[in-house]
Amino acid sequence: MGRNNIMRDAFLLGTLLNASGILLGGLFGLARQQPLSLALQNALKGILGVLILFVGLRAAWLNFGGGFWLVLKQLTIVVLGLTLGRLTGRLLHLQKGANRLGRYANSVFTKAAPGQPPRWNDGFLVGTILFCATPMAVLGAVQDGLGGHWQTLAVKAAIDGLAAMSFVQLFGWGSILSLIPVLAWQGTLALVAQLFALPLLGDPALAASLHATAGLLVFCLGLLVLELRKIEVADYLPSLAWAPLLAWLWR
Repeated sequence: MGRNNIMRDAFLLGTLLNASGILLGGLFGLARQQPLSLALQNALKGILGVLILFVGLRAAWLNFGGGFWLVLKQLTIVVLGLTLGRLTGRLLHLQKGANRLGRYANSVFTKAAPGQPPRWNDGFLVGTILFCATPMAVLGAVQDGLGGHWQTLAVKAAIDGLAAMSFVQLFGWGSILSLIPVLAWQGTLALVAQLFALPLLGDPALAASLHATAGLLVFCLGLLVLELRKIEVADYLPSLAWAPLLAWLWR
């Protein structure tokens, strides 16, 4: 009972950290009025990429356990879940949809010129798309809702904060307002995961399969940030449903 109360109190912590990162990054950008040097941006990007790799591997590692055959079974379930998830994601065109939103946000971003008066609605739109329509937002919110695992969204808070710092210098204070849809979107995902998925994952094996799968997908995001490998992570998001289903069938 006490553990459930703690989870109810903590399930939004990651989303609150994410919104705080956008707010602080935006305010810092308004106060500084100068972009960070390219060298510093690359260094911060490398650090955050390594942190994402660590968070993902840690989440996956902690959810594999038992004897050799049990671990082999867990790995098989996760791999099958990822395979079926990717097939489902491709049928649903999840990555194509995410790419389409990204291209639209990029077109708005590239049309803005530093010498022109900032349009707050453009900043709000770009921030909302780039902060919400990413696999990291979905993965982090689900992890936050299912077990109070806020680490993924904490790293995302730093990434979004750095982006907000640049956005406000181009679009003005409107970029900071994008924290509102971030709170609404990620908070809703966390709440839905807690209310509907958590009761179904009372079996530790089902929960472990989901968290291990999510951890591996977060690890893939780290590879993307470090530009080590291009992975269409959005297409793999249905794996979060397939993995526990397979674990339930293979009991």
